[in-house]
Amino acid sequence: MTLPDAAFMQRAAGIRLLVLDVDGVMTDGRLHYDAEGREFKSFHVRDGYGIRRLMASGIIVAVISGRRSGAAAGRMADLGIRHAMLGRGDKAAALAELLAATGIAASAAACMGDDEPDLPVMQQVALPIAVADCHPSVSTAACWHTTLPGGAGAVREVCDLLLAARAARAAGPA
Repeated sequence: MTLPDAAFMQRAAGIRLLVLDVDGVMTDGRLHYDAEGREFKSFHVRDGYGIRRLMASGIIVAVISGRRSGAAAGRMADLGIRHAMLGRGDKAAALAELLAATGIAASAAACMGDDEPDLPVMQQVALPIAVADCHPSVSTAACWHTTLPGGAGAVREVCDLLLAARAARAAGPA
C-alpha cells in the first residue's frame, strides 16, 4: 500500500471513528437471492481481521447502511460492531445519532463509501474515503481511494492505513 502524503497521514492519525457502508464497501455491491427470496452476501475475511485490529486499537467501527439485511446484521454481530445502523435511508441523521452516542466529533471520523447515498456522511467527516470501484460522484468527494474494490479487501486497506498513521504519530518525528 502506498501511503498518502504527510498531511493526510497526520489527519488520519487523529481518527477515532470509522464509518462503513455495507453494500459496495464491505461487499462487492451485488445482491444475491435464493429461490425463497433469502438474501446472501459475501464479506471478505481480511476486511474482518482489519476491523478487529482497528477496534482493538481503540478506534470505533460503525456501519450506516440504507438497506436492512439479516446477512449484514449477522456479520456485524460476528465482528462485534456495536453501532450497526441498518435500514437507514437518512444517513446524515444516522451519523448525527452516531456522533452523539459515541461523543466523537465529525472532525475525528472517517467514512468509506461507494455511491451517492454515502455522500451526506462523507461530506461531514474529516476523512472521506472511496473504494476503487466507486461511483464518479463519490470519487470527487473522497480525499483518498483504495486500490481494491469494495468487498475485495478495500476495508482492510483503510484499517491498515489508519493503524499506520497512528503508529507513525506514536513514533514521533523521523
